[in-house]
Amino acid sequence: MEYRKLGRTDLNVSSIALGCVTFDREIDPATSFTIMDHAIEREINLFDTAESYSEGKSETVVGKWLKESRKRDQIVLATKASPPLGKRLIEAAEASLTRLQTDVIDLYQLHNWDEATPVEETMEALNTLVEQGKVRYIGCSNFMAWQLCKAQWKADVNGWPRMESVQPNYNVSIRDIEAELLPFCAEEEIGTITYSPLGAGFLTGKYHTVGASPQGTRFDVKPAHWDVYKGPTSMRRMEGLRAQAEMSGRSMVNLALSWVIGQPGVTSVLIGARKLSHIDQAFEAEQMGLEPDLREILNRL
Repeated sequence: MEYRKLGRTDLNVSSIALGCVTFDREIDPATSFTIMDHAIEREINLFDTAESYSEGKSETVVGKWLKESRKRDQIVLATKASPPLGKRLIEAAEASLTRLQTDVIDLYQLHNWDEATPVEETMEALNTLVEQGKVRYIGCSNFMAWQLCKAQWKADVNGWPRMESVQPNYNVSIRDIEAELLPFCAEEEIGTITYSPLGAGFLTGKYHTVGASPQGTRFDVKPAHWDVYKGPTSMRRMEGLRAQAEMSGRSMVNLALSWVIGQPGVTSVLIGARKLSHIDQAFEAEQMGLEPDLREILNRL
């Protein structure tokens, strides 16, 4: 497993991270424990959860595993707080610490931009958490480049801790972060922890026709997610990936994972596992990588 430095921190994180969104939502706690055990065996050290995942149940499952496994010192533990932010973050972080059964969160992230709360109030609250020793480093998720820039500016002028990471959606079909966010992160040495490398299943080969979501798939269950991918641009990129998979003899899943894990500027890629094979296929993709010519073809999609 390759390890990469996260932002300007002293944290070295695995290029594949375990996303815990499925815990006690799509899989039961016992299966979640098995998946965390397997992730450790595959040398994955970044575990990411959130207070909103199953209304805190994901954090609770992770916390029980940390206590029973006694492997807290092997894990870079990340969680997220949802709006409303601001001063509420103090209580939110303390609640997360209780559920996670730990004294400190390695990476505490803002799950979304909060339009209703002044960013200065939010950054001040994060500074308080760092000063209290409850949080080591801070980051954000689903921020646009200007929002991250504004947060960094408020931190800079007040002498507060800066954002060390951002967590955006990124895959072969969804590429908008390449325009501004990735260049900004590269310039400012901000880590990038991407999610949804398979586009919530869109890049696995199940989908073919614009406007048609196969019965029983994730998009069939959650149609709003389908709206993100069913446009002509995403369809063209997905079909391009399919063509390259057929020519290379590799699966669409393998190519999609290899592509995003090896993209310049990406620190770590979150894998939301429901079974052990999801971790194994990501590990295999990380080990195989992509030839430069094939990567360039996928880039041009």
